[in-house]
Amino acid sequence: MSTDFQKAREDLGRRLRALRTECPHGPLTGTALSASLGWAQSKVSKLENGRQTPTAEDLRAWADATGHPGAYDELHGRLKGFESHIRSWRRQLSSGHRPVQETWNSVTADVRVLRVWDSFAVNGLLQTPDYARHMFERYATLQNSPRDTEDAVRARMDRQRWLYRPGRCLNLLMWEGALRALVCPPEVLAGQLDRLLGVVGMDTVRLGVVPLNAALRVPPANAFWVVDERLVITEDWHAELWLDDADAVALYRRVWDSLAESAVFGAEAQHVIARARQAMVA
Repeated sequence: MSTDFQKAREDLGRRLRALRTECPHGPLTGTALSASLGWAQSKVSKLENGRQTPTAEDLRAWADATGHPGAYDELHGRLKGFESHIRSWRRQLSSGHRPVQETWNSVTADVRVLRVWDSFAVNGLLQTPDYARHMFERYATLQNSPRDTEDAVRARMDRQRWLYRPGRCLNLLMWEGALRALVCPPEVLAGQLDRLLGVVGMDTVRLGVVPLNAALRVPPANAFWVVDERLVITEDWHAELWLDDADAVALYRRVWDSLAESAVFGAEAQHVIARARQAMVA
């Protein structure tokens, strides 16, 4: 996926170079363009060589400075095209966590079936407010982003209304390690595990847990969502990936099915959750 992203960025860089060299009043050198924009010359070089992602404002300034103001819409369309797949946390969190949560709320509002694998934390649709609060605080510290914790918690809790709408189904698989990760104080985790024990058996939730000692067909790896069999959302430390091509969706669905073969459900899942809670208290 990163190769596709880099290729798209390089293609955009070549287009920017063409606009500079085809300036209506004669070719502009990179030095002259950077001077007119008040940029470091290295920025022009990085943008043209696909080594830096431009902002929408960069593209507007470039189009105007090279005498091609009408090219902005095309350039911006290219930017949106490859950024729709790789969404950096730096940009997403520039205004805090609440806007990100609201984006998720809008994405899931009309979704009917979710298949989710969580390998490192309890899924947001089942988080308690206290657990969510600690997760947002941890990530705000990591990403050095604005702290809007209470607004973000409210937005995440608002999303949980999805679970109580008819015709919805959350097929959630969790790695047992996520039940034991002390990303919050022990008493908060205890309350979170109690919440999980209570959702087993809900009409709209099918919760499976992959025990630590289960035989695995694939490694647990990173968490992901399969949304109505048409979109996959997964994340890494630097960015969220949104994948909508059929091959990628099919691959993640195969991974989910493979992990489901190692999971336990119903009373057995409750037993694993209860065991994790007991171990934490002990």
